[in-house]
Amino acid sequence: MDGPSLQELIQAEGVTLSGGVPTIWTMYLAHLERSGEDSGTLQRLVIGGSAVPRAMAETFQTTYGVAVCQLWGMTETSPLGVVATPTPKLAERGQHATNDTIWTRQGRLQFGIELKVVDEQGRELPCDGVSSGSLKVRGPWTVERYYRSEASALDADGWFDTGDIATLDADGFMHITDRSKDVIKSGGEWVSSIDIENVAVACPGVKVAAVVGVFHPKWEERPLLVIEPHSDAEVTVEKILAHLEPNIVKWWMPDAVIFDAVPLTATGKIDKKVLRERYRNHLVENQPSVVNQ
Repeated sequence: MDGPSLQELIQAEGVTLSGGVPTIWTMYLAHLERSGEDSGTLQRLVIGGSAVPRAMAETFQTTYGVAVCQLWGMTETSPLGVVATPTPKLAERGQHATNDTIWTRQGRLQFGIELKVVDEQGRELPCDGVSSGSLKVRGPWTVERYYRSEASALDADGWFDTGDIATLDADGFMHITDRSKDVIKSGGEWVSSIDIENVAVACPGVKVAAVVGVFHPKWEERPLLVIEPHSDAEVTVEKILAHLEPNIVKWWMPDAVIFDAVPLTATGKIDKKVLRERYRNHLVENQPSVVNQ
């Protein structure tokens, strides 16, 4: 499935509502931009599986009039966890504030699901939209144990560890900053690979951006950015770094930028396991650099 195929299907069938992971819609937007076509009958998109770049949601809404709804869930939550829909309280702050929230959060609390974020010692963190930690869920239809397992998947208080790193804000909106297995810890500080990716993919000409933590002899881990540009785009490291610099903190800037094809899983998600293995010694064997593969 690629951008032209999606467009052909949407136009032929008069599709008004669709869903998929962000990678699919990146290809679709690229096709619309190259071809000059519009989105036809398409009115709404539901996007999940990984964090939606703000630039993607904003482009769909402002350029094509297509509303994007983010959501988050997992098999263990049967499957819905949160949905990014506005509340009356949020709407009172105006359209700009509403868009800013629903374009940058995975969603808000739903009936039957409790959420909390805890630090490394298991202490609950405040709902301030800033404090990030391990995301835990609890509810009557949340998993209790896995098939053929005798041990419960829950802690003593009935909470399930999702494996995500997230924040919660005062309005109950959740923002995933990373998967716990993907989080980069550099010199004792957390670096959000997802936040860097979402900024990088908004750079013109970038098709897919992936960030992984690789070994660094001083800082233990540092971020490495892999960029897959569109086939007809001219993307340079100078453009990438200039785009990143005003949008992320200085110590999140990647130590290496590599132009290469980004591997995807069968469900269209970035396969970071492959990237970590491929580049695990890159910073040891090379000076901080830009590499074209």
